[in-house]
Amino acid sequence: MGRRKVEIKRIENKSSRQVTFCKRRNGLIEKARQLSVLCGSSVAVLIVSSTGKVYSSSSGDSATEDNYHALKYILNFYEEASRQSINKEKSAITMAKILKHYEVQHADKLKTLDLTEKTQNYLSLNELLETVQRKLEAANVDNISVESLISLEEQFKTALSLTRARKTELMMQLVKTLQEKEKLLREENKVLASQLAKIGKENEFLEAEDERAMLLEYSSGNNQPETLRLLK
Repeated sequence: MGRRKVEIKRIENKSSRQVTFCKRRNGLIEKARQLSVLCGSSVAVLIVSSTGKVYSSSSGDSATEDNYHALKYILNFYEEASRQSINKEKSAITMAKILKHYEVQHADKLKTLDLTEKTQNYLSLNELLETVQRKLEAANVDNISVESLISLEEQFKTALSLTRARKTELMMQLVKTLQEKEKLLREENKVLASQLAKIGKENEFLEAEDERAMLLEYSSGNNQPETLRLLK
């Protein structure tokens, strides 16, 4: 008689639940130990029972045979790996936001890039399509192997990945070019602003000189009659 499949749900009977917990816990720890021995991997197991009791087991290289230190080593390693993974994920999200923002601002230019990409990759993709068509139109189409279909699928994935990578590269090049142009325009604006300020100062100086000349001329015009009267 075959073994009856156990339904996975909470065991209501407390005694049965405790017995099952002990058996499954020991089985899980044994499986972890076997995984470590067979594959040379570092394995840490943390189990918290329904009563709040903590059980732990760890295995790894010979330098960390002590259970506590081995567990601490593995958890520290996991924490560092998780931190690096999160940082990479944040960088990827940030880059995705930048590219999305760029796509919105430069939709027309990206359409041109898309056309360029399609033109550059047309021959290789066309060859793949012809290969698929030949296989599907073959006399014994039902005899096409799964391996052959998987191979074609992988080729399509590779071609698509290359197309996306090239598109991203062109986008980044265009972003860099626009940044350089922006920098150049800022420098030109600074030069123009400096020249305008210089011209403004020169105009102020000339206006001041004109006012002084007019005052001198006015003063000399008022003093001339007095001189003539004295001479008479």
